[in-house]
Formats: sequence, structure tokens, C-alpha cells
Amino acid sequence: MKCLSHHNHGHQYCYCHYMKTITGIWIDHRKAVIASASASEEITHEILSNVEKKEGLLETEDHRQREYDGHIKQFYDRVIAAIPSSETLLIFGPGEAKGEFKKQIENSKHDMPVVMVEAADKMTTAQIMAKVRSHVTKQ
Repeated sequence: MKCLSHHNHGHQYCYCHYMKTITGIWIDHRKAVIASASASEEITHEILSNVEKKEGLLETEDHRQREYDGHIKQFYDRVIAAIPSSETLLIFGPGEAKGEFKKQIENSKHDMPVVMVEAADKMTTAQIMAKVRSHVTKQ
């Protein structure tokens, strides 16, 4: 097993492999990027919502709004189902989606401790992983 913590132990076995897994999710209403990291492994996964923007909807268009909200809820459920087993969950992204997603997790049957919700502009997958990796090294 390759140790990603870039240190020289002097031990025959690297105990850092037993460190916690941290998962970060960058999310907006169009897509989610899931990035998980531990001392020994990094995994990324992207999920598209396939939901059109709701811009320009009038309040009288209740049916279209409910339909949109239902699609977003299904998207959040798909993202929750794709989250690997983690001890720590970080949520970041632009707009309202990150807060909505956090509420969806809290209302789900999954026991995932969300330790951070933070605003973040558009990020590359490498930037998302770097953010998650920075939390792994703090553990």
C-alpha cells in the first residue's frame, strides 16, 4: 500500500493507513463532485443532476416549481447514495445547493457527520481533491 502522506517512518508498517477517510462534496444544482481521501487512497466521482435551471419561473408556476424541487431532491439522494463510508464530510459550492444538500443528509437515514459547509466558486476536480487532502493531513 502506498503511503500518500509523504513521510519516512522508519517503521516496517505504516500506521497512517488506519487514518480516517474524509469526503468532500462540491455541489450545485447541475452537478456534484465527490472526492474522498485517506492517507492511502484518493477517489473522485462526478454526478450530473440533469435538471434544467429554474430561472425565470413565476411564482404562479407552482407545478413546475414542485417538479423542479422533486428532481433536485432525487439528485441529492443519488449523491448521498454515492458517498463512500467516511468519518468526516465536507460540503462546499456556490449558491443554495450546499445548504439544501446538508438538510437532505440530515433528513436521510445516513449517519454522516457534516463538519463543514463552505461557500466555494467553481473548482476543478484537482482543486476539490486538494481541499479534501488538506483536511486529511490535519487529522
